[in-house]
Amino acid sequence: MDWNRVEGNWKQFAGKVKEQWGQLTDDDLKVINGRRDQLEGKLQERYGYNKDQIRKHVDDWLSSI
Repeated sequence: MDWNRVEGNWKQFAGKVKEQWGQLTDDDLKVINGRRDQLEGKLQERYGYNKDQIRKHVDDWLSSI
């Protein structure tokens, strides 16, 4: 799946994102609003992963949905 589909249907995917990364709040999801860079930044903030780890986690998640 490509990120444009996630971005375009963010409300549908936000629940799946929260299932995957439970430390994200509803406010975080509103700020992210489908933007991958915002998602990666919030994941770094909440989980303390480095940029490469976050990118891999998001890529893995994206390929699994």
